[in-house]
Amino acid sequence: MSVRNRVVITGLGAITPLGNSVRAYWDGLRAGRSGIRRISHFDPSEFPTQIGGEVHDFNPADYMDRKEARRTPRATQFALAVARQALNDAGLPETMTVPERSSVVFGTAIGGLDRMVDGIDIYRDKGQRFVNPFVLPSGLPNMGAYAIAKEFQMLGPNKTIATACATSTQTLGEGAEYIRYGKADIVITGGTEAILTDYGFAGFCAMRAMPTSFNDNPSAASRPFDAKREGFVFGEGAGAFVLESLDHALARGANIYAEVGGHASSADGYHMAAQDPSGKGPIRAVTWALEDAGVRPEEVHYVNTHGSSTPSNDPMETMVLKKVFGEHAYQLAVSSTKSMIGHPLGASGALEAMSCVMAIHEGCIAPTINYEYPDPDCDLDYVPNVARQAQVDVAISNSFGLGGQNATVVIKRYQP
Repeated sequence: MSVRNRVVITGLGAITPLGNSVRAYWDGLRAGRSGIRRISHFDPSEFPTQIGGEVHDFNPADYMDRKEARRTPRATQFALAVARQALNDAGLPETMTVPERSSVVFGTAIGGLDRMVDGIDIYRDKGQRFVNPFVLPSGLPNMGAYAIAKEFQMLGPNKTIATACATSTQTLGEGAEYIRYGKADIVITGGTEAILTDYGFAGFCAMRAMPTSFNDNPSAASRPFDAKREGFVFGEGAGAFVLESLDHALARGANIYAEVGGHASSADGYHMAAQDPSGKGPIRAVTWALEDAGVRPEEVHYVNTHGSSTPSNDPMETMVLKKVFGEHAYQLAVSSTKSMIGHPLGASGALEAMSCVMAIHEGCIAPTINYEYPDPDCDLDYVPNVARQAQVDVAISNSFGLGGQNATVVIKRYQP
């Protein structure tokens, strides 16, 4: 077997309900601050749930040409923004010096649905002659990867992943594969989502998936592992990483945040919208990721959970951790950053893995806020309500998506 290149993280970018930079996002997490508010993108009065994790004060003209921004879906605007942030953070030029050795692996659960729905409305109101010829292409899931590749001339292998809520955990792992086996020296990877719309809300309300008792207290609505949780809080945002081969990063004197140790994905093969209560799919993903990283369960210090605040996910994920880690599960720090930003679907994995990176880099674990009422089926250390100073050498991030998609990534402290 050929020797695998080591994969390191040298740049980060974030657009979130807590702020539109990595520093604003991380400072919000450490402070235990909620970014969940009453919806302002549309009038939510007719819906039983009226709150969400919205991105505020985002100006696409800060990241792209104004004319281009007007015809670009919000999800693609986010993708381009976080990619630019990550490249700047990594100290890389915004036009790749060796385009063919630079790749993009990006994802979204749904993509530019806003532009597609706008096109449908125009067609129905005015007829075919008024439909923009780019309305369908702009809504495709791969437009984020396209925009990043075009803008920064990253002309190597290009991949889009759309595995619902597991999307950007899987993009991080798949991006690492390009570097491991020598197909690229630099990869931009991550995920984006921006479908906080009335029709998006209508769909999730019909599924009865979101909380309905917290419209007057939005910041308390997302409460993973708490006995009074009611459902996930819909969100939006984006996160991006610059991955490099270790040799490439060292050669240019790059700052290294952490190392991608391993990853894995699996399927439940069970139900479109319900999780397999046995947890067999997630158990496979976590176990295989640890094996891929060459990490023993007892070496893991922190788990950023899927932690969606739904009645079914949280006890199932707790059980998964006990099955994989045994007694060590009770020594783990376990938290859910969805308690502060909600659930941005295809972007959630990237933003949660970023919390692992920052925990390793800055020696601080983000809390699970709104943890007030213990659930006997959820009995691990969820880092309740207050961030915790701790040395973290190995962390994992879990994502479990609609359709039974599971993904886990292992993040390690970089050791020369």
